[in-house]
Amino acid sequence: MSPDGRDCPVVVLISGRGSNMRALIEDSRAVDSPYRIAAVVSDRASAAGLAVARELGVDAEALPPPAGMDRSGYESLLEKAIARRRPALIALAGFMRILSAPFVEAFSGRVLNVHPSLLPRHPGLHTHRRALAAGDAEHGATVHFVTPELDAGPAVIQARLRIDAQDDEERLAGRVLGLEHRIYPLAVRWFCSGRLALREGRAFLDGHPLTAPVQFDAELSAAAR
Repeated sequence: MSPDGRDCPVVVLISGRGSNMRALIEDSRAVDSPYRIAAVVSDRASAAGLAVARELGVDAEALPPPAGMDRSGYESLLEKAIARRRPALIALAGFMRILSAPFVEAFSGRVLNVHPSLLPRHPGLHTHRRALAAGDAEHGATVHFVTPELDAGPAVIQARLRIDAQDDEERLAGRVLGLEHRIYPLAVRWFCSGRLALREGRAFLDGHPLTAPVQFDAELSAAAR
């Protein structure tokens, strides 16, 4: 148990600026938070989020892949860096490496990701560009459990917005990012308070299987913690 009494350590993996990481760190310091951020690890030494984490007093480690090391070797290094922090949960926050099945299975049921689309629509990259190109009326973000298949793990919670005439790729990305900052801390709270779990390939909330992701609204943020 940590010195502040919170016994759900979370390791956050980043590759860039770490805005979702910051949202998680800030939420973890709320009086009623059930979790703490044990460490931030990045596969890029240049990731701006590392400096942010350190400024906020969080252990931050740059762990870029050594030259010539293959994927398996790097994931072994990453697994060891995570394991020594003994996390209850791993939160992917803009971590841009595709994780192998053996790595995911080593932490099965303990890895969450936030994805900038309404999964299963638009998995992978460039989601905002693709939503605009497809003429979608709605767009949003999804928190899901990570499984070996890319962006296909059981969805936990979604937040959505209507695409309007003023939206270009950059504007839409900013609007969706604000939703990510709301739903990701909420899902982590659910997991760390024992409400959320992955069982036999399905997400369970409060002991009941989710047949569809929870749909976020402003009242949920305050009332459903």
